[in-house]
Amino acid sequence: MTRLIVFDLDGTLVDSQRDLAESANQVLRECGCPPHDEAAIGRMVGDGAATLVARAFAEARCPQPPAALERFLAIYNNRLLECTRAYRGIPELLTALDGRATLAVLTNKPLGPTRTILEGLGLAPHFGERVIGGDGPFPRKPDPAGLRHLIAKAGVEFSTVLMVGDSAVDWRTAHAASVRSCTVRYGFGFDGFPVDEATERDAFIDAPADLLGHL
Repeated sequence: MTRLIVFDLDGTLVDSQRDLAESANQVLRECGCPPHDEAAIGRMVGDGAATLVARAFAEARCPQPPAALERFLAIYNNRLLECTRAYRGIPELLTALDGRATLAVLTNKPLGPTRTILEGLGLAPHFGERVIGGDGPFPRKPDPAGLRHLIAKAGVEFSTVLMVGDSAVDWRTAHAASVRSCTVRYGFGFDGFPVDEATERDAFIDAPADLLGHL
């Protein structure tokens, strides 16, 4: 039976926390606002760039200028791969899954930067065209429309689908689409995850290789 495994990007496949934090903090400093530590920025990631910027200004208790989002995107798009790396074990995991499952990416990051990161880190061949970003025709996660589209394109049963992510956003997306979820505790989006609301269909792993045990 064919399986479909859909991965989140930031905090799941790649550790992009520093590049995101440095970019957000540069915008804050340019606007005369105090910066945040890297982990604090990591907790703001997951709902798209506009929400990240809004949260950064709100937490700094500073008014957000109209051009703040555009400035953040300009800064971040120039440093997508400065510090961002695949998590240890991710390349090996994806290689092990090739041939065993159809692999896809569903992220709230815009598609252009997503593809740049996947290609720059050598991960793109595992996913082909099965990559959906947050600026496409589908609403952002946790809306399940993008996930359902990937399922339909793959031609698989919902019972064979696994959504892998590091945050409650990914977990809620899986639940909204009625598929199994696997949450990675190593990702920077795991802080604050409502573990007490998890069900028997929800798996948790501490390292990429652990995913193989949940197939």
